[in-house]
Amino acid sequence: MRRRREQRGRPKHQHCETPRHTASFTGVSQSSNRGSDAAPPAIGGFSERVPGSRFIRQIAALPYRVDGPSIDAPVRVLLITSRENKRWVIPKGNPTPGMAIHAAAALEADEEAGVRGLVCPTPLGSYRYRKRQRNGASLMVDVDVFPLSVNRELDNWKEQAERERRWVSLSEAAEMVEEPDLADLIRSFGPTEFKAATKRLGVIAATQSRISPMFAWFQRLLPKQGNFFEMFEAHAVTIVSAADAMARLVAGEGGTVNDHVREVIEREHDADNITREVLKTVRETFLTPFDRSAITALIGSMDDTIDEMQAAVLAMDLYEVRDFDQEMKDMAAIIVDAARLTAEAMPLLRDVGRNGARLHELTERLVRMESHADEIHRAGLKRAFTQYGPKDPMRFSVAREIFKHLERIVDAFEDVANEIDDIVIDHA
Repeated sequence: MRRRREQRGRPKHQHCETPRHTASFTGVSQSSNRGSDAAPPAIGGFSERVPGSRFIRQIAALPYRVDGPSIDAPVRVLLITSRENKRWVIPKGNPTPGMAIHAAAALEADEEAGVRGLVCPTPLGSYRYRKRQRNGASLMVDVDVFPLSVNRELDNWKEQAERERRWVSLSEAAEMVEEPDLADLIRSFGPTEFKAATKRLGVIAATQSRISPMFAWFQRLLPKQGNFFEMFEAHAVTIVSAADAMARLVAGEGGTVNDHVREVIEREHDADNITREVLKTVRETFLTPFDRSAITALIGSMDDTIDEMQAAVLAMDLYEVRDFDQEMKDMAAIIVDAARLTAEAMPLLRDVGRNGARLHELTERLVRMESHADEIHRAGLKRAFTQYGPKDPMRFSVAREIFKHLERIVDAFEDVANEIDDIVIDHA
């Protein structure tokens, strides 16, 4: 169900980037005096000590998987033991010279934990801990954490003999790690565990709506409100599934290309059915939870994301693209994480007043990811032109087409963020 965003005529919001803090992550921010010490990492940037910063910087991966297709399916993360004292940690290390920092985080996960997948170039957040040096000094280290959607688990890996690995729930992982900031970062990664993190930090969490008895009595006299929230959540499930299938295609992992293309097409058809049901219910429902235009705009922007995914995989199949540039993989990783954030946001819409702060955190990250994807897109196009343009213009044209589709997907997720922000502004 293709609908161009330009035709809807809804202006894009102007978002201001907020400074990143210690123990800051999608959903919870804890203030500190860190200030400008924590400048966001640049694409391809690498340095063990940030210029002008008092602290050493490291990178880490948070390997995760979702156990099931439902919107409330539990998220599990992979922890490993440290080599010396065998405490539970996540794969981390120093940035590798000449390598993008998110790619270096993925390399740490490969070597230390034996897992591979798509790593999101936009960090989930950061935490701080003290690292004891060989000379006895104990120095502060800032660690940027990158989500890694695992699609392959190795039987043998580099540090297998030195470490143990274990898949655990988010709540279990938060109890197992020693760093409090890392524990809160892990808790925030899933919607069900977010409430536990917010209890410590005083942030509003998701709760059920509370309606006064008089208004509840009045509501029972009115026509049915429709199951809009269930349909939003069901649509988000199709988006997550389609993003995962496209990511497997781009990563070249698991099954044939045709299987991944077919799954995205099937998920898009499912999403179309849900969208039509939403539009039908809007017309038939007297009392809606939001303004009718807000409901149609939100489901329309969500449908755009999966429409663009289908267009992307069809282009990949048409041009028989099998080898993808690293920038394409990075953009696919951003899409996977954007889909996860969208799915987390949908249940929170049931009580916008109480969940406004969390919804803003999610949309802010989506906008930040879109901006990061634009930079990756430009860098990828420049590299493709330099590498293919002069001697293989056809290959460059194909690469430019794939980049265009991937950029449109991320742009569509920004539109979803804007629509959610509109709802929060009107109802929070």
